[in-house]
This record gives sequence, C-alpha cells and structure tokens, in this order.
Amino acid sequence: MSDLEKAAQDAVNAAANSEQLALIAAVLKAQQLTQQPVTPPTPVAAPSGGAAKWIGIGIGGSALLLAVAVSAVAIAISAVALTVCVLALRSVWQDVRKNG
Repeated sequence: MSDLEKAAQDAVNAAANSEQLALIAAVLKAQQLTQQPVTPPTPVAAPSGGAAKWIGIGIGGSALLLAVAVSAVAIAISAVALTVCVLALRSVWQDVRKNG
C-alpha cells in the first residue's frame, strides 16, 4: 500500500468516524432534550393561623375599646366633680362677700 492509498484510507475512516461521532452527538442531544429535569416539588406554605390571628385581633381590639370607654367615663366623672367643686367654691365666695 502506498502512502497515497494509506492517506486516502485514513481520510475515509476519519470521515466515517466523524459521521458516527455526529450521529452519537445528535442522539445524546435528543436524549437531553427529551429528558425533563426532575424538579423537586415546591413546598406549599401552611396557612399561618388565619382564625387564631383574627380571634387575637378581635380580643385585642375589644380590650382597647374597653380601655377607651373606661377612660371616657373617668374623664366625665372628673368633669362633674370639678363642676361641683367650682359651684361650691363660688357659693362660698358669694357668702363671704355678702357677710364680709
């Protein structure tokens, strides 16, 4: 076999090998495209105590409104007491001015 024939045979073998490699690469690429990556399921967040949260808000709101109501009653009692005190002092002052 001459060098030319040997080089031609090597070229034919290289072409066949490159066709086989291209075929193998295409098959691998097709396998990669058809295989879906396995994604782990996303965790579902558990409800964060919806009813308990609203019950707590209701109790807290009720306590706040009760405190406001008691404060309003205390302010009203103080206003009445102050009025009575002022009227009594005015009466005493008028008596002192009349007798004095």
